[in-house]
Amino acid sequence: MAAKKMKKQADVDRRWSWMVSAVLAAFLMTVAPLAVVLGWRNVGAPAVWIDTAVAGLRQGSNGLSFLDRRTTRYDRLLGGLLNDGFDFESCHSRYQSAMYRRNAGRRPSSYLISKLRRHEALQRRCGPGTAVYSNALEQLKFGKSVALPECRYIVSISYRGLGNRILAAASAFLYAVLTDRVLLIDPSNEMGQLFCEPFPNTTWLLPPGFPLTDYTNFSIDTAESYGNMLKNKVIGTTAAADVSPAQVPAFAYVHLDHDASIHDKCFYWDEDQGLLRHIQWLVMRTDQYIVPGLFLAHAFQEELDLLFPEPDTVFHHLGRYLFHPNNHVWGLVTRYYDAYLAAAQHRVGIQVRVFGAQPNSPELLEQITTCTQKEKLLPEVLTSGEPILSAPSVKTKALLVTSLKSWYYENIKSMYWEHATATGEAVSVHQPSHEEFQRFGAKSHDTKAWAEIYLLSLTDALVTTAWSTFGYVAQGLGGLRPWVMYKPANDTQVPDPPCGRDVSMEPCFLKAPGYDSRLNRWVDITKIVPHVQRCGDAGWGVKLVGRNE
Repeated sequence: MAAKKMKKQADVDRRWSWMVSAVLAAFLMTVAPLAVVLGWRNVGAPAVWIDTAVAGLRQGSNGLSFLDRRTTRYDRLLGGLLNDGFDFESCHSRYQSAMYRRNAGRRPSSYLISKLRRHEALQRRCGPGTAVYSNALEQLKFGKSVALPECRYIVSISYRGLGNRILAAASAFLYAVLTDRVLLIDPSNEMGQLFCEPFPNTTWLLPPGFPLTDYTNFSIDTAESYGNMLKNKVIGTTAAADVSPAQVPAFAYVHLDHDASIHDKCFYWDEDQGLLRHIQWLVMRTDQYIVPGLFLAHAFQEELDLLFPEPDTVFHHLGRYLFHPNNHVWGLVTRYYDAYLAAAQHRVGIQVRVFGAQPNSPELLEQITTCTQKEKLLPEVLTSGEPILSAPSVKTKALLVTSLKSWYYENIKSMYWEHATATGEAVSVHQPSHEEFQRFGAKSHDTKAWAEIYLLSLTDALVTTAWSTFGYVAQGLGGLRPWVMYKPANDTQVPDPPCGRDVSMEPCFLKAPGYDSRLNRWVDITKIVPHVQRCGDAGWGVKLVGRNE
């Protein structure tokens, strides 16, 4: 079998080699006579043109040649992160994404890889369609609790913008891995239509017929929320180690949204995890990246250290494992990338978030240009004098702008169209879409958003807007430590400095816990775990950083 695969790969290599050679030969036969017709007044020019054109034909995505991009054995399994048990036609992006990302990404630990394979087995053994799952649904339907359930579950509610939904699902998944729970994602808000299935031979989507029919409407006021049950003394944690079924509810709703109460945030402490592990069904709502909070529980810390020896890679690994664009979205990504970004020698992404009903802002435009030029991400332009004549071998940069507004893109594009650059670099500016305002729940809107997030993750350098989950997802998937444009104190001045390099590629947990109800006092959670530190774009939030930061 291995010999047949090697022979098939060799045949593919020979065919591509022949095709490239034929294209190059035809090109040279066309260019050489043209050089004679034009004469030899610039005797060195034809050779330069030929060398540049040949390099252009060979130059492909990610710094690989036209031939190498298709025949090199790129790491399609991302260092073992992905399972090889999927049909390629069901999800092209799963095994093609590595071809498009110049930054191959940080390597996952062997422990994480083995843990993912074990979790996939758990999802198959206990997930939808199994007898165990049907039995667990019956228990939930009749409000029965089980002392030692064979399988336990967590349902992640999907709501708010796409960035929030992705971060919420990743957070729920890590919690599921840490507590051996089956993850089920609420399929509403396009979660069942934008992504490929991450687990082989099963589904991560919650099927129809879930007994808690109003679960998507659960809120901070829901009586069955863990915080409310604690506050009202319906449950307690004192006997968590030796709890009986009569003391355990059939399910608990975990409210970890931006407005979570002090009691809701008890979820992050050890005593509460001791009780939660006995509850068979958990339903979680969050619009946050709560992962840094999971590092606060001592019960999880040893396991997290084994899973992520580099703690600033959690979302990078989990995001690339879980979130694969479906074939339609992947088509949008690859067609746009190949048409507008692939030929550039350097790609810069800028994610512009306009808060609220903010109009087109000259101050924000100045912040963008000042940041990118000060940090040498984009060249400055000449406002007067003779333009620099570009040589055939000029360095090219492609700028990808993502924003609901087109005004910023149009102004940046005009700037580089109307003025030469001080370095002689050629800058092309591109924006895939401009929806003008966010449309929650609109399929076409979410499809474009997901494609643009992914395109941003394929750039070589990234500039993001503070507090943006859209940017957080892109930087994590791409393994990029972005330059963050700080939110100004008011809308009429440009911050000084306009931006700064983020301390890690991890998303920020904007609404982290700060009050320990057991100790009845406020605590500085950055003193609990050294690699949980304050966010650069939101000083009240926390994020994971490298161990040596």
